[in-house]
Amino acid sequence: MKVCVCLILFFSLGTAQFDYRDALEKSILFFEGQRSGKLPPNQRLSWRGNSGLQDGSLAKVDLSGGYYDAGDNVKFNFPMAYTTTMLSWNTLEYGKRMGAQLQHARAAIRWATDYFLKCANAAPNKLFVGVGDPNADHKCWERPEDMDTIRSVYYVSPSNPGSDVAGEMAAALAAASLVFRSVDPVYSKKLLGNAVKVFRFAVQYRGSYSDSLGSAACPFYCSYSGYKDELYWGAAWLLRATNDISYLNLINTLGANDVPDLFSWDNKYAGAHVLMSRRSVVGNDNRFDSFKQRAEDFVCKVLPNSPYTSTQYTKGGLLYKLPEENLQYVTSITSLLTTYAKYMATKKHTFNCGSLVVTEKTIRNFAKRQVDYILGNNPMKMSYMVGYGSNYPRRIHHRGSSLPSLAMHPQSFGCEAGFQPFYYTANPNPNILVGAIIGGPNQNDFFPDERTDYSHSEPATYINAAIVGPLAYFDSSRH
Repeated sequence: MKVCVCLILFFSLGTAQFDYRDALEKSILFFEGQRSGKLPPNQRLSWRGNSGLQDGSLAKVDLSGGYYDAGDNVKFNFPMAYTTTMLSWNTLEYGKRMGAQLQHARAAIRWATDYFLKCANAAPNKLFVGVGDPNADHKCWERPEDMDTIRSVYYVSPSNPGSDVAGEMAAALAAASLVFRSVDPVYSKKLLGNAVKVFRFAVQYRGSYSDSLGSAACPFYCSYSGYKDELYWGAAWLLRATNDISYLNLINTLGANDVPDLFSWDNKYAGAHVLMSRRSVVGNDNRFDSFKQRAEDFVCKVLPNSPYTSTQYTKGGLLYKLPEENLQYVTSITSLLTTYAKYMATKKHTFNCGSLVVTEKTIRNFAKRQVDYILGNNPMKMSYMVGYGSNYPRRIHHRGSSLPSLAMHPQSFGCEAGFQPFYYTANPNPNILVGAIIGGPNQNDFFPDERTDYSHSEPATYINAAIVGPLAYFDSSRH
């Protein structure tokens, strides 16, 4: 679809000032609402309780912990690992700017990596990649604390490979190892050792987990882009964590010369290009110049004024990729852009998209517009982050948020008992999932705030993980 030139003239509500520090704090707090397992004493979202304590028992292993991906009660390792990689990358890049939130970001990462370590070591020749039958779960509307659906256990193995989920878990463990390197070297070493092991498995037994798991993965988190991008991404992270050049050699055999115009839990190429471009832009290592070129080609496909843009925008100025959960693309792409702008700033680097000269400021202004749109500078004048500002979504598609907490209602709700009184009601959710960013408005900048409209009203861990960096970036640039 051709992008109308008029879209370059972005909708503006003046120069609204946003409290990025408050938004940063809330964006990380959100993860506490998604926790599975036994909650720690310092749990801040107190309406959540312990859940999934017997996860793994059907396979006689302990797989308690980790995160529910969105508004359901299933643990899908594929998006959970991407979430962890992005949270780790943003913490690596912006940790010094996070202030008091750095410890909370580390805790959020560790909640996932502790679980991944279990998944990687619970049984020989098996990498556990999910808990909970998604088809059974989606027929229920109940709190995670009451969960009585079957907690099926899913794994990949040499005979049923999953290079995509294994590659992403390796990326998450490698990225997290860098986060903990100076503060907990023993834990960091453990993460890196497991990253190497899991990645070796991903490379040795090649195949897509969608093919191995069938309806447990699809249509929920099908690996639509195949598994090569996860091998590429996993190798890029192991290269950064180990400096072992054999990972670069592997990357060069994977032949990813196409430059996509999106970045998400499914397609990692653009992220890997930006990650590796750092060696060229900041480190002046010409072996990585091709990755810098691909990173810049990606930026040229996203910026609205670029002659090479292949990206649509709403009239209100929001980057618009797909009708379902569009804000996931906005936060993931914005995260790449702020990080590339940060690399450019270190060397005062500029580049061209045809006749358009792109500076660090060009990218920063564009990224800021996307973040500000999410926080309230949009035609609805609504914050798409729950609990931020005064006008935000009240009826999000999220089981735990929409049902009364254990403290309010100690008796358990059955599988379907939550639908009539709590799912189909127009009443606001009783529990505020502070910091959650939901799927967002449609292509006309409209958001109805209806719980049943899950493609717009459901939050997800990967939407939040990606915005943590940009929020820290804009918070620090104001001081």
